[in-house]
Amino acid sequence: MSITQNKKTSIFALIKQSFSNENFDLTNMSINKAVFLLAIPMMFEMLMESVFALVDLYFVGHLKESAYAIQSVGLTESLLSIIYAICIGISMAATAIVARRIGEKDREKAAQNAAQAITISIIITIILSVLGFIYAKDWLLWMGASEESAEYGYGYTRILLASCVSIMLLFLINGIFRGAGNAAVAMKSLWFGNLINIILCPIMVRGWWIFPEMGLEGAAYSTAIGRSMGVVYQLYYLSKKDSLIQLKLKYFKLQWDMIWNITKIAVPGMVQYMISTCSWVILARIVAQSGGEIGSSGFLTCLRLLVFFILPAWGLSNAASTLVGQNLGDNNPDKAYKSVLATLKYNVIYMAIVTIIFFSMAELLASFFTTDEAIKAVAKEAMYIGAIGFVVYGAGMTLMNAFNGAGDTITPTIINIVGFWLFQIPFAYVMTYHFELGPTGAFIAIPSAEILIAILAFILFKRGKWKQKKV
Repeated sequence: MSITQNKKTSIFALIKQSFSNENFDLTNMSINKAVFLLAIPMMFEMLMESVFALVDLYFVGHLKESAYAIQSVGLTESLLSIIYAICIGISMAATAIVARRIGEKDREKAAQNAAQAITISIIITIILSVLGFIYAKDWLLWMGASEESAEYGYGYTRILLASCVSIMLLFLINGIFRGAGNAAVAMKSLWFGNLINIILCPIMVRGWWIFPEMGLEGAAYSTAIGRSMGVVYQLYYLSKKDSLIQLKLKYFKLQWDMIWNITKIAVPGMVQYMISTCSWVILARIVAQSGGEIGSSGFLTCLRLLVFFILPAWGLSNAASTLVGQNLGDNNPDKAYKSVLATLKYNVIYMAIVTIIFFSMAELLASFFTTDEAIKAVAKEAMYIGAIGFVVYGAGMTLMNAFNGAGDTITPTIINIVGFWLFQIPFAYVMTYHFELGPTGAFIAIPSAEILIAILAFILFKRGKWKQKKV
C-alpha cells in the first residue's frame, strides 16, 4: 500500500473514531490528533445548532406574509441570542471546570460540578421562560418590529421563549460533554433534535397528516419539540454506565463551594457573550429603523446564513477550550499553548473557505430563503461586507475560547466591551446616521469590530497570564 493510501486510511479512521462515543485521553496523544478528534464533531454540533433556525426560516419564508414571518423569526433569534449568552456562560464554566477535573483524572468531581451547573441553569431558565411568555410582543416591538409584524409573529416568539429550558439544557449538557472530551455525544444530541424538527416543521407549518395548519407558530412548536428530544438523548447517555460523566442523584444536592466556583467563571462568561449578543441585537434594531422591513429581513437573512457558516468555526475553536482546560489540569501549559495555535491554523483555513463561498454564492444562498428581490439585494450586500473579516474572525474566536478554556472569562469580557460597546455600536451609529449610509453603515461596523477584537486577543494571549489561572 502506498504512503498516500496509508494517509487516506489514517484520516478516514480518525474521522470514524471522532464520530464514536469513545472516551479519549486527550492529554496523552499528539496535538494534531487531539484537535482533529474534537474539532470534527464540534463543528458538526455547532452546524446542527444553526439548522434549527434555518429550517424555520426556510418554511416560514414561503408563507403568504413572508416579510413579517422572516422578520419575526430573525428578531426572535436575536432575542434568543441573549438567552444563548446566558446558556453559553454557564456551559463555558462547566466546560472549563469539567475539562480541568478530567485533566486531573478526577471523574467524580467532574460529575459533581456538572450536576451543580445543571441545577443553577434550571433555576435561571424558569425565570426567563415566565418573562418571555408574558412580554413576547413587547420585546418584538422594542426590537423595531412594526405593530402589524409584532401582532403577526408574537405567538412564535412566545412559544420559543417559553421553551428555553430545552435551549439551556441542550447548551449546558453539551458543554459538559465537550469538557470531558466526548464531543461526539454532544453532536449526536443535536443531530437527533434536528431530525425531529426537520420532520415536524413542514407538517406543523403546512398542516399535513393529523395536524392543523399552524403557520408560523407551527415552526416554533416543532423547534421546541426537537430541542427537547435532543435533551432526552443527552440524559439517556448520562444514565449509561460507560459514560465518562456519570450523574447521580446525590450530586444535585446544593454544594455552595462548587456553585461559587462555577458562578465566578460563569458570570463574566455570561457578561462576555451578553455584550456581543446585545451588540448584534442593537445592530438589528439600527437596520430595522434605518432600512424598514425590507432592510431588516435582508440583514436577518444574512445573519442566519452567517451563523450557519460561522458556528462550525465556533465549534472548531471549542477544541482549543477543551484542550487548554485538560492540559492545564495535566500540568502541561506548553502543550495547551501549542494546541491553541494548531486549532487557530485550522480555523483560519476553514474561514478562508467560507469567505470564498460568500463572495461566489451570495445570490444562490439568499435565494434559498426568499424570493423577494429587494430582500435578496440587502442580504447580498451584508454578506459581501461581512465576509471581509472572516479570516481574522476565525483567529479571534479561537483565542477567546482559549482564555475561556483556562477559566479566564474576565479577559475576553474586557476585550468584548472594548470591541463591541466602545467601538462597534458607536461606529455603526456614526456610519448609519451621520454619514447617511443606512443599513450599510451597520454592515461595515461588523468586520471592523471583529478585526479589532482579534488583535487585542492575540496581544493578551501572547502575554500568557491565562496559564496561571486556577479553577
